[in-house]
Amino acid sequence: MDQPFEVHKIYKRSLIHDQYGGNRQGGIAASARFPYIFIFSGKSGHQHGYKDQWENRDVFSYTGEGQQSDMQFIKGNLALRDHMKGGKRIFLFTEAPLRSHVMFETEVELREFDFFIAPDRDGTDRTAIKFFFQRVGKQLEYPKDLSAASYAAEYDAALDWNKPNETERKGLVTSRVGQGAYRKSILYRWEFRCAVTGYNKKDILIASHIVPWNEASNDQRLDVNNGILLSPNYDALFDRHLISFEDSGKIILSEPLLRTNYEELGITGSERVKAFSKGNLDYLCLHRHKLQV
Repeated sequence: MDQPFEVHKIYKRSLIHDQYGGNRQGGIAASARFPYIFIFSGKSGHQHGYKDQWENRDVFSYTGEGQQSDMQFIKGNLALRDHMKGGKRIFLFTEAPLRSHVMFETEVELREFDFFIAPDRDGTDRTAIKFFFQRVGKQLEYPKDLSAASYAAEYDAALDWNKPNETERKGLVTSRVGQGAYRKSILYRWEFRCAVTGYNKKDILIASHIVPWNEASNDQRLDVNNGILLSPNYDALFDRHLISFEDSGKIILSEPLLRTNYEELGITGSERVKAFSKGNLDYLCLHRHKLQV
């Protein structure tokens, strides 16, 4: 398949549109002349609750379009959701140092999507869409959660965009947003394996906040660096500040836990997490300060 762009090459955005068409301003630009969709990711979108990032080396998360009120599956969002059905290819560009220029990252395809709460342009909380794309040609070991088609049907049923039902909307927020896009980000970040043991049964693993939800700011609640993927026994102890981790990743056992037969819980005291990011360490420092003594 011909590749019209060179990886990591910088392009002037206006020239892309001169050749291929598509909206020159938005983050999602579908060409009417070619079977292409361009997505542009930059720091400027963060003020509207947008936060795009590589969750791991092969999966990129991208916030849908719509600066005000709940995001809908229309226009660019609909084009992304249904791009495979429509035979469209998606090309990802990120911000470049030169003004009005972008850097081509890779061609991607939709893996799945989910929902989260983010502020709109006016600072009002709304339901936002998070798309998870994988690099084209990469075969990932971990499974998808639910198909995009079934998500779309559930979402459209729960949110009647013409006459929103507040009870249904709150139900969606509780059932989906509480364990939706954020959980997926943590799953992809840790590649569907417990950070401690490597256990990989997805339905059992828990996406745990390092700084608890009820103590975190809105930004911290959605920050993937504030998350760790754990098996239930480690999660229960971590959540109760009976274990923590050094910056090196070595497990720390609290005094109350040491006074019990912690090995009966499957804890050896020699566990080590090897994949903490720099972003995890500030949160871990806060967690260690609350370790039970």
